[in-house]
Amino acid sequence: MPELAALSETLGVPDLDPELLTHALTHRSFSYENGQIPNNERLEFLGDSVLGLVVTETLFRGHPDLPEGQLAKLRAAVVSAKALAEVARTLGLGDHLRLGRGEEASGGRNKPSILSDAMEAVLGAVFVEFGIERAADVIHSIFDPVIADAAQMGAGLDWKTSLQEISALHGLGVPVYVLEGTGPDHDKTFTASVVLNDQRFDGGTGRSKKDAEQMVAEIAWRSISARAAAADGANAHGARTS
Repeated sequence: MPELAALSETLGVPDLDPELLTHALTHRSFSYENGQIPNNERLEFLGDSVLGLVVTETLFRGHPDLPEGQLAKLRAAVVSAKALAEVARTLGLGDHLRLGRGEEASGGRNKPSILSDAMEAVLGAVFVEFGIERAADVIHSIFDPVIADAAQMGAGLDWKTSLQEISALHGLGVPVYVLEGTGPDHDKTFTASVVLNDQRFDGGTGRSKKDAEQMVAEIAWRSISARAAAADGANAHGARTS
């Protein structure tokens, strides 16, 4: 298993007990094959609650005008298995997992369920050793960008809904998605483009059609938002100088 010091440094807790971190990265499949040593499920249970508390407080304080229902939707988007798995991939968590032979052979290092559980377990480990304040610092450093993205995406809390909303706002028509799949049925990769009137946006990829469409919808949404912000800035500058 790769050296854990770099991962601890990335997490912002270079002094985290390596044995505790190793425990957090031990999947039950490894445990079963190695004499039922402790796996990461208890730490995952704890980390889930710690993450939920910190994210909930951040949303509560950062969005004082949002009703309870919308806050709940935002929290669900931030702490979803998909979001956690993406964060784990960014951190390179999969490289450090301890997996059984079966999970190793079936691509367990990139499975969203395993990655998201490990991410929660690592946060649980940080809490066990350092308490809530240090755990909150780690969570903020990693998840604040995820929270910001979720807040941007609107009521639908997904990029396709957000793209549809911004398209309607700017009179760009209904998004039309173009999908293409490559590879065998058991291991397909999908690419997606989206067309808005005469504008085409490319770059969506994923292991499922939904993931590819979400990615290209995000690309299009960010491009349209940037253009709109630039146009607003130019108009404001023109108004000041006229």
